[in-house]
Amino acid sequence: MTTSIDLPPAEGQQHPPEGAYSAVQQILITEEEAGVRLDKALARVLPTVPRTRLFRLIRKGEVRVNGKRATPEQRLVAGDRLRVPPVRAQSESGLAAEAATAAGRPRPAPATLIARVTAAIIYEDERLLVLDKPSGLAVHGGSGLSFGVIEALRAARPDETLELAHRLDRDTSGILLVTRKPAALRTLHALLRDGAVEKKYLALLVGRWELGRKLVDAPLLTDARVGGERTVRVGTGGKSARTQFALVQQFGANASLVEAGLQTGRTHQIRVHAAHCGHPVAGDPKYGNAEANLALRQLGLTRMFLHAHSVSFDWPQGGQVSISAPLPADLKAVLDALGARAALKAGRSRKRAR
Repeated sequence: MTTSIDLPPAEGQQHPPEGAYSAVQQILITEEEAGVRLDKALARVLPTVPRTRLFRLIRKGEVRVNGKRATPEQRLVAGDRLRVPPVRAQSESGLAAEAATAAGRPRPAPATLIARVTAAIIYEDERLLVLDKPSGLAVHGGSGLSFGVIEALRAARPDETLELAHRLDRDTSGILLVTRKPAALRTLHALLRDGAVEKKYLALLVGRWELGRKLVDAPLLTDARVGGERTVRVGTGGKSARTQFALVQQFGANASLVEAGLQTGRTHQIRVHAAHCGHPVAGDPKYGNAEANLALRQLGLTRMFLHAHSVSFDWPQGGQVSISAPLPADLKAVLDALGARAALKAGRSRKRAR
């Protein structure tokens, strides 16, 4: 039987019940589906199988492309034949229970996650979904999580070919782009590679920013490991990375609100470049200042202060996308508290000067 990855089961064919094994599937990749990564294609074929299990199937060679072993990152092309082995099905409730066990704490029920993610959609057209992603949501499953934003969107819209155009850290809030067609994904990836997508973030940095409008051009090594955990650092031989910082508002000597424009898109780029300048992102548990984070926590900062607030670009085929997302209430409340404290200190200084 030959099917296509964006088609539902053929008439009369159902997903196997929980605990049962699916049949071997031979899937022909069409022009419309070309460009999709193997792991993403497999996730659509086997939506009830945990992501970690999908990666094991690929790495063990049980999934074949044109009869050959492949990597999860391999891009499929039109005419490829994808062999999917028999896999035991698992219900959504089973996946949610697995995620809770892996994370060591209760996870949102899939229905709750789906509702939260769909409510975050702030724009859509025939090619694109734009979300104002809440902090605390991973963009995709993995590392003990069976569900993320993209899995929830696919569950809500099973007839669409949805793909993440880029990533946001779990704690980072703000604009996230999701394509609805493989052709749109290829186009947007090309625009991102060419620097034709303007992405700007708002970040609260520790200390008084006195560097003006500053372009940080410092290469990043993205595969360093510290204590088994992935980290990124500035280093010779790393990938080119450029971030444009500009001051938005000063809060005395303790904190500065800046706008950070990405000219490249490296892992943890803003966070590492800010720390490299001596002004780490407030609330950053990995590259930040623990003492400053503790002080800011007393003003209500309970997570990293980094928000993707605007994205704009032109489609080569015509049409412009320009989207902005305001600071969420929790971050705005921190700025209000900082402003009130700075005003109080300024008032005391004026009294002493009289």
